Formats: sequence, structure tokens, C-alpha cells
Amino acid sequence: MASNDSPAAQPSEKAVFISVVLPVYRVQEYLAECLDSILGSSESSGTIEVVALDDCSPDGSGALLDEYAAGDPRLRVVHLPENVGLGRARREGLARATGEYVWFVDSDDRLTRGALAAVAERLRRTSPDVLLVDHALVNPDGSVEGNPRSHLFRGAPETFTLAERPSALNLIMTAWNRVLRREFLLGLEVDFGPGYYEDISVTYPVLLAARRLSILDRVCYHYRRGREGAITNTSSPKHFDLFGQYEQIFAFIDREAVTAEPFRKAVFDRTVRHATTVLATPGLVPENLRRDFFRRTAEHFRRFRPRDYPYPSGLRGLQYRLVERGAYPAYAVLVPVNRLRLALRTGLGRLRRAARRTPRLVATALRRAYYRVCLLLPADDTLAVYAAYWNRGYACNPAAIFEKARELAPGIRGVWVVATDGADSIPPGVEYVVEGSPRWLRTMARARYLVNNVNFPYELPKRRGAVLVQTQHGTPLKKMGTDLRDHPAAARGMNFDRLVEQCGRWDFLVSPNPHTTEVFTRVYPGGYEVLETGYPRVDRLVNASPDRVNRIRGELGIAPGQTAVLYAPTHRDHEEEPALPLDVQRFTDQLGDDHVLLVRWHYFDTHRMPQSKTIVDVSSLPSIEDLCMAADVLITDYSSVMFDYAALGRPILIYAPDWETYRRTRGVYFDLLTEGPGAVATTQEQLVKAFRSGEYTGPGAAGRLAAFRERFCPYDDGHAAERVVRRVFLGERVGAPADSNGRTHAGS
Repeated sequence: MASNDSPAAQPSEKAVFISVVLPVYRVQEYLAECLDSILGSSESSGTIEVVALDDCSPDGSGALLDEYAAGDPRLRVVHLPENVGLGRARREGLARATGEYVWFVDSDDRLTRGALAAVAERLRRTSPDVLLVDHALVNPDGSVEGNPRSHLFRGAPETFTLAERPSALNLIMTAWNRVLRREFLLGLEVDFGPGYYEDISVTYPVLLAARRLSILDRVCYHYRRGREGAITNTSSPKHFDLFGQYEQIFAFIDREAVTAEPFRKAVFDRTVRHATTVLATPGLVPENLRRDFFRRTAEHFRRFRPRDYPYPSGLRGLQYRLVERGAYPAYAVLVPVNRLRLALRTGLGRLRRAARRTPRLVATALRRAYYRVCLLLPADDTLAVYAAYWNRGYACNPAAIFEKARELAPGIRGVWVVATDGADSIPPGVEYVVEGSPRWLRTMARARYLVNNVNFPYELPKRRGAVLVQTQHGTPLKKMGTDLRDHPAAARGMNFDRLVEQCGRWDFLVSPNPHTTEVFTRVYPGGYEVLETGYPRVDRLVNASPDRVNRIRGELGIAPGQTAVLYAPTHRDHEEEPALPLDVQRFTDQLGDDHVLLVRWHYFDTHRMPQSKTIVDVSSLPSIEDLCMAADVLITDYSSVMFDYAALGRPILIYAPDWETYRRTRGVYFDLLTEGPGAVATTQEQLVKAFRSGEYTGPGAAGRLAAFRERFCPYDDGHAAERVVRRVFLGERVGAPADSNGRTHAGS
């Protein structure tokens, strides 16, 4: 394969003892820490080398590698001309390694302080074919947990054979927890496989064939778990690759029968345990492929089961018998129970942790089992389930659709899902179920229609034939969906493969404008129908009467003649502690008593703030639509409320003191400072000046608002909810209304 080896760093003339092979792909956020942990070793510069494979990474990882290589001759960078995947990248690195030993390190992980020196010392003293090293687990929040199998490292002689210590087969089978004698590995004629689980086709054979093993009872490696993109955190059909990798292992056992045959039973048991664990882990095998994965597991079981293989005892033995018989329905009922069993086993420390989690684990296991049973009940064609904002309460587009459905489709019974503390938001006479209750599960399982502005729980897939309406809850200024792959501070560990699978459940996506359609259909890929109807929640703003507006203003304590200013900043993903960008006390002092500031925090944030006759915290009020109707002017930064408020035709000011930081960390789809809906301020002084000078209502601001409305509010005629109800519940073909240029945008 053609490649581009960095000319800045050539291998040292001194013999290399350990070659670290480092495949690199989409790890810019973690790469520097990984490189520092290796190159900062106390090992002398001539005894280690790092062969880094830039696997055509789309981020800045390749440039970062070159930067490090320019200053350290131990690092060699190979820029692969095309993306080849982890297995092949490791093969490319092995072919270039020159050390007596090779260590395959994942570039989002790190070595512990002193690990390379300790490993080198043990290798020199014992000369093993394979050195096994202990590891610890790094959680997404940065906390570190010990290896639950660390007890297997204790009490081992410095060197041994697998026959003398077969428990070594119970260690995690990864490439990064073993250091291999390079000539020994090359002589085995085994290879890292393509796709997922690529390392087990090497990690098993090296144990089975090694004549000398060693275990280092020291945490040498920090494994980062829960990272987006890791296969242990990814929903994908590629989990089927597991079977092909194990086929290679059994082929090796057949070929090396003299040394490997005694371990066939143990390897087979690990095989079945691995496959059933993957199937039992939520979010790995896509829901529509679970039965096929089970079928492959059963075929694999029957094909490779040793003649004298004894079934395990207890629940696992029953599970294995169901696998062998291909009895998927019975097996599916056992899965939640078995997951609970797995969570409660092995070791006093783990038992203590599990004891704290037992109530939640039991509830989860029972809930999933009960939901699967409920899916066997007949569907209720008259039942629609509504939810909004992760079950926070009655709100947003789903509420508007619910109200219009009661009018136009009275035969459809609507039931809301709310969290325990969200029940107070439900209007009188509206039926609801509490999240987590048996009635909630039964209602979800039987409903023909599902309406939400976020995703329903991943572990509760919709029944076959159900109709899911995804309304979303805002026009996108900031990057969304799969576009967040390159913005880790905003993604916060998002599982993008699971997100894509969730999108595959959608039947309809409600869109407020062509811009949203273009963005969402790209970042939320799926086969759904787009309803370019406008947002149903905006109907309330467009249809509001003067009497209703005056009543809301009175309830909020806004005096006649007083200018009501709604300040609604958005959530900032890059900030650990939320803080208002605006000094509200100083701002209202500068405006005077003829203005009242209504402060609406984003629902992710909370903050203590002063209260006075000119400052009112309205964050706890359920309806932001009422606040929009009451306000004479809106101040916001990057919140989607600006797109709804624009439908009213009232002034909007953009106060964006951290625009460059927000644009860099979150990513945006257009330049708000030049394409926004009104006057712009980046300092509080500019904001006050815009008010005092009247700039925010002047002709320049009015022109920007008109252009903004034409682009983002073309369908806001007060009938968006009706169009959704007619299409979804009544089955009518309904096109979007004509925009200001006479164009229509039908569902796509």
C-alpha cells in the first residue's frame, strides 16, 4: 500500500526494543495525551519507537502527529492514502515496526506513568512470547475504575505456560493489554481481521501458541470507555463481524492442534459468552437485526461446539440450551434477567457496587421484559402517545398537535407521557401516564401513533406498524445530529450510530422551513416523510388575539405602557457552570422603570438572579409561547426562540458577546451577526445603546427582520398543526402553504 512516511523522523540507529503501533482515526481530542504518555517515558530514546498510522483521519489528528514527529525522532508517521480500518492499520504498523517487542496501543487511550519502563524491565528479565499487563477504566467524566479482573494478575509466577495458568484466557481479549515478541507474532501467520472485534483473531492465538507467558501485576494502561465511536458504544450491523473473527480462531486451533486443542472448550465457552453479551447489551445490535444475530449465534454454537462440551449450570446453562435450539422468543424474555445476573457477579468490590445499583437494575430488567410482553398485545389503532422534552411536561409542537387532533380527529385518544415531577403541567381533562410505570410501558407498546419533539427511549422500540412523528423543537442555527461528530464539546459522548438507528424509526419529520429541511434530512438520515408544514407551536403566536395578549401581560405583572423585554439566552455546551452573559441588574437600571426584563433560562440551566419590579425570572413558567406573546421585544443569542418570535414581526436583538467561541465549539450553519433578525450587540454597552438610540426598531433592523422572516417563517399562517393532523391521523395529502414568492413545498 502506498503511504507517506513523515520525513522529519527516521528510526534511531540504536536497536529498538519496543515498537508501539498507534493507529489514529478521529481522536484529535485525545491524541496529545496519548502521545505524551508514550513519548514522555523514562525509557532511553533508542529503545522505543512509535509507528503512528494516520488512517486518513478527517480531523486534525494527522497534523498533530506531524507536529510531534518534528520534535521527536522516536515517532514515525505514516499517512495512509485511504481509510483502511483499525485491523489493517495495525497490520501496516506491524510491517514497519523494528522492535524486538510490539505493543498495539489505541490512540484514544494512554499509558500510565512509568509503564513503559516497567514493561521493558520485565521483558528484559523474562523474555516472554507474550507479556500481559493490567489496566484501569477511564469513565467519560474522567474518573478511573480498576479492572474487575485484576485479581487474575495476582500471585502469578514471572513466567508460565497457559496449561499452568489457564485463567489467563479469562482476561479481556484486546490487543492493547499484551506486549508481543514481534518474531513470535509474525511466525504464527495470524492477522488482525477486518471490521469489528478485529483483535481477537490475534489475541487468542498468541495465548494458545505461546511457550512462555508473563503477567505484570501493575496498571500500565488506561482504557477510555464510553467514547463515541468505540464499538462498545456503537449500534451497528458490524457486530456480526464477531462470528467471522471467531471462525479464524477455531481455524487456528484446528491447524495448531498439538498446542491449542486442550483449550478448545474454554475458547468455545468464551465465544458463546461473548456473542450473548453483545446481544444482551442495549444499543449494540440494531433492533431489527437482533433475531438474525441470535440465529447466527445458534448456527455458530452448533457448528463449533466440542463433542464433550458440558453446559454451564444455572441460568447461563438454560440460556445456552435456548441458543442451541434457536428458541429466540424464550431467549429474549431471559435476556433482561441474565443482564441483571451478570451485573451482580464476581468479586466483593463489584458486589458492593451492584448492591447500590440493584433496585435500578431490577427495575430495568423487569421493565424491558414487561415491555416485550406488551408488544405481543393487539395494537390500539385509536391510541396516540405524546411527549416533549424528555417527558418534562405538556409543551411545544406535540402539545399543539394534540390540541388540533382533539378537534379534527376526535376518534384518536391522546395520552401524554410525563416524568413524576411533570404531572402538574398537564391541563385538566388530559389523560397521562407516568414514565417508568407499568401503564406507561403498556401504553407505549400498544399505541398506533407516537409523537415527540425528541426521541423516545432507545430500549423501547416502536411496534411493527406504529407511526412515529418526530416534530423536533427548533430551527437549527447551531450544528445538530451527525454534524456534531467534529464538535466533541457539544456532542458530549453522543452515540451517533444509535442516533442514526433512532432516525430509522421515524415515519414523519415536521419542518418549519426549507433551511431546516435541508439540514435535518442530512444530519438525521432516514426514510421518513418530511412535512414542511411550519411548526405547530407557532400557531398560537400567529393566532393570538389582543385580548389574550393583554391577559397574559396582566398575569405577568406588566404594567400598561411598560415595555416588556424577553431575555432568552441558550445553553452553552462548552461551559461547565452556566452563567448569564448579561448583567441584568445593571441593564435594567440603565433602561429605567418603563422597561421590565423577563428572564427565561434554557431548561438545561439554572441560576440565582436578582428579582425586582423590573426583573422577573420566568424560567419556571411552562409556556414560552405565552412569554413571546407578552413581550414587546426579544433579546437572545443563539436560541431557536428567535425563529418562532420572528413570526410576530416584533423587534429582535442579538446579544452575542461570545460569538466566536460559540461558533468554534458548537459549530453553526450561518453567520448570525450578518444574517440575523435585527440589531446586533457584542457588548452590554452596545446593547444599551441599541435601546436608547432606537436602533433596534429602526429601518436597518426592520429590513433584516423582513429578510429573516422570508427565509425562516414562510409557512407561519396559523394552520401548521392542522396540516400535520390531516396528514398523519386523517391520511390526507397536504402540501405546505405558498411562501411570499408563491412557492409551495410539499412533503418529501
